[in-house]
Amino acid sequence: MSDERHEKIRQRAYQIWQREGGGDPERHWQQAEAEIDREATLPLTAGDALPQTSEIASTDILAVEELAMRTGISGDEAQELLDRLGHDRAPVEQAARTLKRKRKS
Repeated sequence: MSDERHEKIRQRAYQIWQREGGGDPERHWQQAEAEIDREATLPLTAGDALPQTSEIASTDILAVEELAMRTGISGDEAQELLDRLGHDRAPVEQAARTLKRKRKS
């Protein structure tokens, strides 16, 4: 592993640890590693630039995307839940699943 990649993963894992208020460092490292590797494979074009609006707010775009994909809700819905409920995984995922069930009925 290159020193630069290792440092990026270390910093991201620490950010995840802070955001979640502690937890399993090994899981944080694995999540950070997956995020860094994924980012490295994304094409960088002008269209990939993050909008300069409040659409993303202070939430990490990868957290929004991950929640949307994992629970089957839209990115906007995931953003709204994260903004409203924070990053405590259990209540956010419960709310996302409830939202999805309501949408189906």
